[in-house]
Amino acid sequence: MKTGVRQFVRDAVEVFFPRCCVGCGDKVEAGELRHVCARCAQQLHVVGPPHCSTCGHPYFGETGENRLCPHCEALVPHFGQGKTAVLLKGAGRALVHALKYHHALHVLEDMETLMRRAPGFADHLRDKVLVPVPLHARKLRERGYNQSALLAATGVAAVDGRARVANLLVRKIDTLSQTHFDRATRQQNLKNAFSLAAGAVISPNQHYLLIDDVFTTGSTLNACAAVLRDAGAVNLDVVTFGHG
Repeated sequence: MKTGVRQFVRDAVEVFFPRCCVGCGDKVEAGELRHVCARCAQQLHVVGPPHCSTCGHPYFGETGENRLCPHCEALVPHFGQGKTAVLLKGAGRALVHALKYHHALHVLEDMETLMRRAPGFADHLRDKVLVPVPLHARKLRERGYNQSALLAATGVAAVDGRARVANLLVRKIDTLSQTHFDRATRQQNLKNAFSLAAGAVISPNQHYLLIDDVFTTGSTLNACAAVLRDAGAVNLDVVTFGHG
């Protein structure tokens, strides 16, 4: 379907089925974001500099040259730099939860918009090989998709195709949700949880970028990064849509 026709059909449908904000449920009027109302959009924290170069969390107030980030200071990263698009609160959290838990794939268009808007985010993606954090086969069957893989494809769109996705990892161990665990417990739970996918080839000349929906303690990303490092990845960074 051509773009003009697609837009006409979408506009016609929205006359009878108005879009609702994922943050508050109110009707969404015309704006840059299609699924976040103007009031909730004002409360979005799109991350820009200065921010932690490891996890991407913004620094508030005065910053020193060697400032330690409280969100990742205990992390010993197997990756280089990290970046995130938004803080995981308000509408930012609502977008992630809608995608992850409610099959709301339509919010990906707003996530792409925010990827484009966040300062330096697209530059972090451009010309990289995006490696989604994998789901265990059971969780993938239950959910029907891997949100990190969808975000990787969205990231490629955000840089107009100047990146590619490679599914280089598999999740061998079906761990419990890590949401309510502290860093030490997460690290223990994720030990040996990931491995290189069958037939995956790592090139030292490629720049790899692990991508996940959120950065909390960095334990999942770091466990994946360790596998890629052991397999020969030299240039390896991480990126998440949200942080919190």
